[in-house]
Amino acid sequence: MIRLIWALALLFCLVSQAKADELRPGYIEFTQQSETDWRLVWKAPLRGGVTPLTQPILPKGCLTVGEPKRQMAQLALVSKSEVRCNQTVAGAQIGLSNFGASQTDVLVRVSPLGRPVQALRLTAVEPMATIEAKPDRWQVARTYFMIGVEHILLGFDHLLFVVLLVILLSGFWTIAKAVTAFTVAHSITLVGTTLGLFGSPQRPVEAIIALSIIFLAVECVKKRDGEPRLSERAPWVVALLFGLLHGFGFAGALKEVGLPEGDVPIALLMFNLGVEAGQLMIVAATLGVLALVQRVGPRYSAAAIKAVSYAAGSMASFWLIERMI
Repeated sequence: MIRLIWALALLFCLVSQAKADELRPGYIEFTQQSETDWRLVWKAPLRGGVTPLTQPILPKGCLTVGEPKRQMAQLALVSKSEVRCNQTVAGAQIGLSNFGASQTDVLVRVSPLGRPVQALRLTAVEPMATIEAKPDRWQVARTYFMIGVEHILLGFDHLLFVVLLVILLSGFWTIAKAVTAFTVAHSITLVGTTLGLFGSPQRPVEAIIALSIIFLAVECVKKRDGEPRLSERAPWVVALLFGLLHGFGFAGALKEVGLPEGDVPIALLMFNLGVEAGQLMIVAATLGVLALVQRVGPRYSAAAIKAVSYAAGSMASFWLIERMI
């Protein structure tokens, strides 16, 4: 059984191709300029499954005027085009061609004159979306909430940090205080950075985030009964300090997505709430797995925790070297 646990941990480190913080969706902005004229902005991420054949599909009755203007942005190719529509776009569909299975999600922001802005989301399963005549007022809220949930569940560095924090600590209230401190801290830096109140270079922040996972992994491995580690003596302090750094990481991911003009407060709030919802899911799942291990094979629980800690520390070490290089 122990050999199996270590084998699984080693396999997890060697074959996992997941990148940390890979929230880089595409972004389409379709903005009305006059009764017939629109402007299309297509931000295609350089990573995430996008190919030259992946292009926006305009609503029926709309055609591009002239050649698109292209420029490089951070980790993306941005294309801007003038579009002329000879009929209303209400009820028509907008989407993306050649949407591969590995393609990252694509956000669509439709901004008609005199009507509410619509925030839509394209996926490999649903590469087309309908522009509503009377959009649901909670479209933006739903879209950015789901982005927040997906970011922490698929942003493996943040996920591993929360998992290790739960593994290290014992007692519901101790975990609750630490998770609350982490939440408050990353919310402060997320909001402050997104609103331009302060900032930090992204690459050093990402490297320190990887280092925070290594720190917790070491604490988990060296944990001994009756000999509390630093993070066990003051878990909320550790969670608070590292939470500030993870907030910069969340803000960097949100910057890649972009915030819809005029809807920044609701989009920012719902993204943060989505992150918290995803975080609670991770905490609940980790506690559930720990309880199951204790019940099914209590004598193997220490070995299982050590294997997970080594696996997480190894992945974080790889991320640290990659981000420093």
